[in-house]
Amino acid sequence: MTVSNTSKRRQPSLAQLRAFSAVAEHLHFRDAAAAIGMSQPALSGAVAALEETLGVTLLERTTRKVLLSPAGERLAVRARAVLEEVGALMAEAEAVRAPFTGALRLGVIPTVAPYLLPTVLRLVHDRYPDLDLQVHEEQTANLLEGLTTGRLDLLLLAVPLGMPGVVELPLFDEDFVLVTPLGHPLGGRSGIPREALRELNLLLLDEGHCLRDQALDICREAGREDAPVTTTAAGLATLVQLVAGGLGVTLLPRTAVRVETTRSDRLLTGYFTEPAPTRRIALAMRTGAARRAEYQELAAALREALRPLPVRVLGTGN
Repeated sequence: MTVSNTSKRRQPSLAQLRAFSAVAEHLHFRDAAAAIGMSQPALSGAVAALEETLGVTLLERTTRKVLLSPAGERLAVRARAVLEEVGALMAEAEAVRAPFTGALRLGVIPTVAPYLLPTVLRLVHDRYPDLDLQVHEEQTANLLEGLTTGRLDLLLLAVPLGMPGVVELPLFDEDFVLVTPLGHPLGGRSGIPREALRELNLLLLDEGHCLRDQALDICREAGREDAPVTTTAAGLATLVQLVAGGLGVTLLPRTAVRVETTRSDRLLTGYFTEPAPTRRIALAMRTGAARRAEYQELAAALREALRPLPVRVLGTGN
């Protein structure tokens, strides 16, 4: 390996830069030494050492005053910039050490974001006002890629993920309900058996949405082997409007029902017999995440904040 002459040189110390910057500001050794809490001989020695390290004369010394040399005038600007950046580095480190400060990049799946984000944002605003929450809505595969590469810090999504290197912090379970058009024989009913899904024209989200995969799993559990999908949609709002138009029925998580079904008066909601098909929502973080304790505290606070919703909040052991 070739080492350049520049890399072989000694590097100036922060103490030397601080001493020189003080002299450049005050143009007086005694005043500069007092300003940074250093003895005058130590200050003079630090500036002399910096001149030796850099190989240039920084000051013109006379018996009556101190002047910056042309090189000193140019390098004083650089020295101040270095010291300012070091100060900013220390301030940022202090902010990082303080919990719930700085940026938190949260990834959320589309079938959760519209229904849980109001609660999440209210919690962060009220309890963690110094936290810079940045929200990214993406499908599960993209969120997991973002988490593993460090683009995202924390995820809010359906589990289980079964992915090495990812820790799940369960928040709640929620039931699925059957949404039908007016006049459908199962519309508005309670105690619907899962087996009814074998014969229904079920409308689902496009491929890539975990909610689609969960609905297909529910159909398979009900004994339906063929693909029930003839029409798909990119989002739940469109899916529900297709149902209102009489194209079929769909499955909605309970947290989405109030928002999505109030868009039309041509919808009915049916409920399955117990145990109803469910999904589990959790926070997910990298194994060994530096902010693990913060994320665990946030999960606990979220569980409490989510209790008014139609979900079954889970404990940390679930």
